[in-house]
Amino acid sequence: MHAPRGGPDRGGWNPNPPTKAFSTGAPRAGRGKVDADGFVWGRHPVLAALENPARKGMGRLLATADRAAELEREGIPNGHKVEVIDSLALERMLPAGAVHQGLAFKVQPLEGVALEDFAEPAEGLIVMLDQLTDPQNVGAIFRSALAFGARGIIVQDRHSPVLAGALAKAAAGATERLPCARVTNLSRALERLADLGWRAVGLDGSSDELLENALDHQPTVLVMGSEGDGIRRLVAEHCDVLAKIPMPGGFESLNVSNAAAVALYEATRKQRSLD
Repeated sequence: MHAPRGGPDRGGWNPNPPTKAFSTGAPRAGRGKVDADGFVWGRHPVLAALENPARKGMGRLLATADRAAELEREGIPNGHKVEVIDSLALERMLPAGAVHQGLAFKVQPLEGVALEDFAEPAEGLIVMLDQLTDPQNVGAIFRSALAFGARGIIVQDRHSPVLAGALAKAAAGATERLPCARVTNLSRALERLADLGWRAVGLDGSSDELLENALDHQPTVLVMGSEGDGIRRLVAEHCDVLAKIPMPGGFESLNVSNAAAVALYEATRKQRSLD
């Protein structure tokens, strides 16, 4: 057995993305087309990106004068250099309404790691997202998954947002610390995980099985579907069990990121109680 690579205890994960050159010219007067996928903004996301060893030597760190002075006092990790920029110019470079807090990092989005990088050995929790496309929801799930000690997150490459922009902001730095595997086929990924000793529990509000009863001490993949369509049929067929979160208040459903947080809490509690 070997120690898992990546994960929340390693301070960052290495997607080995290609380095990209960025223009240092002054921003245009108008907002124009904004490359949101090429930016991480906000204090927590930017600091987490700077501390990620995989980011060393890449990207362009932009900060207002007060934030730049703060960074210089505290020390900028991994040898990054800061460029001072006024707040209005920074706002023009970012999507409308972006809460940048005086900090932005223009950098290549994280690409992903191999599934086996965090699935071996089989222990703990993994989260799989089936066609979740809303960056806010995906970012919030990253944040919850890191908080509850999940080993990593699995998404389908063709139907998931990049790990930057609004997603990175919602994740508050979790995308830099929690490994993500972008796979071609989720059903085949579940087959591979089963071979490695993982058990898949899909969240389905129409199931008769309660989540508490479906969970046990085994290494568990929590499979979350999109809010509109839920888990797709073929993915659901590769789950060992489908279960629902009981809602005695009678409200129809939870937001998917809230449901993920509840499921992560329940799965963590069940694994610890059965140790």
